[in-house]
Amino acid sequence: MLSHPWNLTPVEAIALQQQLRSRVVCDDRLAEIRSVAGVDVGFEQGGQITRAAVAVLSFPSLKPVEQAIACLPTAFPYVPGLLSFREVPAILQAMAQLRRRPDILLCDGQGLAHPRRFGIACHLGVLSDIPSIGVAKTRLIGSHADPPEEKGGWRPLFDKDEIIGAVVRTRSGVKPLYISVGHRVSLQTAIDLVMACTTRYKLPETTRAAHRLASG
Repeated sequence: MLSHPWNLTPVEAIALQQQLRSRVVCDDRLAEIRSVAGVDVGFEQGGQITRAAVAVLSFPSLKPVEQAIACLPTAFPYVPGLLSFREVPAILQAMAQLRRRPDILLCDGQGLAHPRRFGIACHLGVLSDIPSIGVAKTRLIGSHADPPEEKGGWRPLFDKDEIIGAVVRTRSGVKPLYISVGHRVSLQTAIDLVMACTTRYKLPETTRAAHRLASG
């Protein structure tokens, strides 16, 4: 498992993102998927405590298997584009409590759809070497056409001429999600897996389960 110091300035954190992004794998390097994990983070005591949650579900049945929570003092400031440095230390501590490594991580945040192509899903995927997907509720960068209104409809998310993700309608007639590669997953597989984890709600069951835990 890869590691690096966390006691960094924002300038040092940006430099580390630019260094680590070369390790991101954007094609499918997956074993059989039997478990999927949702990852989410909340904050307590006015942001002083980071509360990370990991919820593991069976796949494809999406039944609860295991969960873990870790709380750490928040050590990194809120800086857009550097949220992984604020959140990942607590996530790694929560993941270390799991009895078995999940086969894939669905992260509440961006993967490649990030100014330096290294959002939290990339960061967590590279450090853990677990395939990962960014599942974001809002756009950080890029432009796109409106996706079709029906469930499963999607359009590519572009940064200039580069496709950095997909804008996916996970429920008919509701605002789409922003899906992007984290690590060891292709964009099409990322879309397919998010849809396979989505039932009648907008958010995949992995995200919903992790959010409940992270919110206390």
